[in-house]
Amino acid sequence: MFSGIIVIIWALFEPRFRDVEGFLEGAFCLPMSVGIAFIILGCGIAGRFRKSILWFALALVGQAVALQLIEAGPSVRYQHYVTLSRLFAGKNLFLLVFLIVQTALVYTHLRSRLAKIRAWLSTQFKSWQMLGVGLVFFLSSATVSREISVYVVELFFAAFVQAVNLGNIMLMVWALPEEVLISWKQRFDKFFNQPMKETRKLINVDRFAVFAAVWVTVLASVLCLLSYQRHPHVPDEVMYLFQARYLANGTLTVPAPPVPEAFSFYLIPYESQRWYSIFPPGWPLFLALGVLLGIPWLVNPVLAGLNILLAYVLIQEISDRSKARFTVFLLCLSPWYIFMAMNFMSHTFTLTCTLVAALCVIRARKSGKAIWGGLGGMAIGMVSLIRPLDGLIVAGILGVWAIGIGGRRLKLSSIIALVAGALVVGATILVYNRQITGNPTTFPLTAYYEKYFGHKSNALGFGPERGLGWAIDPYPGHGPIEALINANLNTFAINIELFGWSTGSLLLITLLLFSKNKRKGDYLMFIVVLVIATAYSLYWFGGGPDFGARYWYLMIIPLIGLTVRGIEILQEKSEIGASDSTSNSTRVIVAFLSLSLIALLNFFPWRAIDKYHHYRGRRPDISYLAKDYGFGKSLVLVQGDDADYLSAMIYNPLYPFADAPVYAWNRNIEVEARLLKAYSDRPVWIVDGPSITHGPFKVIDGPLSASQVRKRMGHGDKL
Repeated sequence: MFSGIIVIIWALFEPRFRDVEGFLEGAFCLPMSVGIAFIILGCGIAGRFRKSILWFALALVGQAVALQLIEAGPSVRYQHYVTLSRLFAGKNLFLLVFLIVQTALVYTHLRSRLAKIRAWLSTQFKSWQMLGVGLVFFLSSATVSREISVYVVELFFAAFVQAVNLGNIMLMVWALPEEVLISWKQRFDKFFNQPMKETRKLINVDRFAVFAAVWVTVLASVLCLLSYQRHPHVPDEVMYLFQARYLANGTLTVPAPPVPEAFSFYLIPYESQRWYSIFPPGWPLFLALGVLLGIPWLVNPVLAGLNILLAYVLIQEISDRSKARFTVFLLCLSPWYIFMAMNFMSHTFTLTCTLVAALCVIRARKSGKAIWGGLGGMAIGMVSLIRPLDGLIVAGILGVWAIGIGGRRLKLSSIIALVAGALVVGATILVYNRQITGNPTTFPLTAYYEKYFGHKSNALGFGPERGLGWAIDPYPGHGPIEALINANLNTFAINIELFGWSTGSLLLITLLLFSKNKRKGDYLMFIVVLVIATAYSLYWFGGGPDFGARYWYLMIIPLIGLTVRGIEILQEKSEIGASDSTSNSTRVIVAFLSLSLIALLNFFPWRAIDKYHHYRGRRPDISYLAKDYGFGKSLVLVQGDDADYLSAMIYNPLYPFADAPVYAWNRNIEVEARLLKAYSDRPVWIVDGPSITHGPFKVIDGPLSASQVRKRMGHGDKL
């Protein structure tokens, strides 16, 4: 145990695990995992869990090694394993050697059980079922590459890594003593199968749910504080926060700055006399509450905690307490869920409104009161004000559920109230559109893309004119092939991000998909997943690598619910024909709890450090410079690329001549000259961005007068 502590302390102070600024790098996660493994071994190597602990430690370090072989990083790209040429070079060769050793150990100890495993599989699954599960396991292990040969090689390697880790976990649970499993089974039954007290109240939460909600809120807040640095990194986040700021100020737009080229960026209609965000107002309006309180970065973590309580109640309403507990437990350990709660994006609030809408429909069905239908409709309308396509999806799914497909039909009065509530809230977008674009039916987002990128460039459907020509967009335009590629990208992202398991996150869902033991509720959840995926297949962009399959985020509750059902199916099948043990179902639970614990120790810190710290090159340190240097009422010329400016822009005042630092992008000599003229009464600071410094923002000079800037830049007095 002492050696493990020494390893972690050494890694914390070892320069090779830090960047030039002293921040930890993703490579730190491997020695950290090794240190934790030593601590675990030290605590239990002499006890009756010795063999299981050895296999757990191997699985822990095994995933950490696999993560070090992945190229993800803070740039905008999907993660891939290193190529074969790089696999056999440098530190990767050491990692490959460990993988070979892990493989040898796993195979050696599994070999004696292979005949029994084959016999069990042949009695529990048809050939087509095993083929289906195997294909999904294989195809979801890696995502497409530009070169087919590279993609095929990575598929085999990634699937192999998943299979080795699956075998490792199987050996761990098989090594558990029988008497321990019997004791654990009683504890698991007591924890997950607590009887639910009969109540007519809508809110039915207990200490477990409250603790889970607090855990999620605290974990997401800590990640936002330490990894994300309370700073928006994705352009969408910048726009949401910008919009929330002026909505909190009581306005729908702000005046355009005097030199638009020095302040413009993607998603701003910069030629307009009024500047505004092109996004719908639903999420920014709620985020404005956080702005008013001075804590916008805490809004999503708090909403994520609230969603835990809502999901807990919802699943109890449609199923039972056991599934509610297991679903919420897995949700609390989902990297997809936690990292989405860490950011400034709109998806967490979209899920909040969706859960509220579903609960209201259930309450309307049980009580027969139209008021619940009206509240549910208002929640649906709110979803449409946040993400319009999600609003359409939620309206469709809950609408058919309300009229009796998949559940008992609501009373006519409740259905009318549901529709009316959705229309009343949703129709407010017409008023908003008129204020912004002058036409109730013209959305700001549509008007922006039509003007700056071309007709139908951002429209739903297929056609050659779709798309913006981004590097991560597979092909020009949008067609069925590209829709399949986007589906592949998102399915892979879910396999990685849903649970962060070293075996892949879709294994149990796939097992249920090809099982003959599906229930009515399973089919309904699969339909919800299919509807969401199909709707977004009509959009040219798959969502990119930001925060997993973010366009498919409304799937997260159904996917975790299907995972829980997959665990149940595997538990049932594990007990059939098991002559050597009566506790195999408990082994199944232990296996997947262990995978989640390993992901918490490995995947969470690796993703937080390797990807989301200074993600996309955005960082908040220009705000620190403003305090350190006392910028005050000045003009700050930011030199660098658009990512540098976007990091600074969010700290601009809403009004271009406010008594505060004004950050402008020093794009060229002509723009600089116009800026110096427009802000001739202000001192000027010159700051190099990270794309130039390869580190933090850096003050190059200042404060300077306009004439001093001209001389410094060699422009002469003619400017």
